[in-house]
Amino acid sequence: MKLTIISVGKIKEKFFSDAIKEYTKRLSKYCKLIEEIIQDERADENFSHSEIEQVKIKEGNKILNKIPKNSYVVVLDVKGKQLSSEELADKINTLGIDGNSDITFIIGGSNGLSQDVLDISNFKLSFSKMTFPHQLFKIILLEQIYRAFKINAGETYHK
Repeated sequence: MKLTIISVGKIKEKFFSDAIKEYTKRLSKYCKLIEEIIQDERADENFSHSEIEQVKIKEGNKILNKIPKNSYVVVLDVKGKQLSSEELADKINTLGIDGNSDITFIIGGSNGLSQDVLDISNFKLSFSKMTFPHQLFKIILLEQIYRAFKINAGETYHK
């Protein structure tokens, strides 16, 4: 299985980078993982709604250009469907069985995702109604994907 994670914004903190490297290493046993990092657009706090929308469109266009052809696209969206760890494991397993062995997860920037990105998604996934920094959320996503593979393999990690 091939997984692509597209995220907006660089990881600056070493402890976040170290955690990402650790889960990337762990996942190498189960899948081919590709990380695509999109440069975030400048967005001042005093930007108007329409200026923020333009930022999201610019970032969205960069995201759309990185999505592999024929990939099943999962966007991380607070309005998406919440799944338990077991349900995510089942979703990933079912996608593979159904011939979707190429899955792309998309993490937006601080202003969210453009409507174009939301519209092309096959599935909208929410981990919580809470807001998380994208750096931390990438680690949470990687951990949950790792947990899903461990569940599907019947290995003892998930309790």
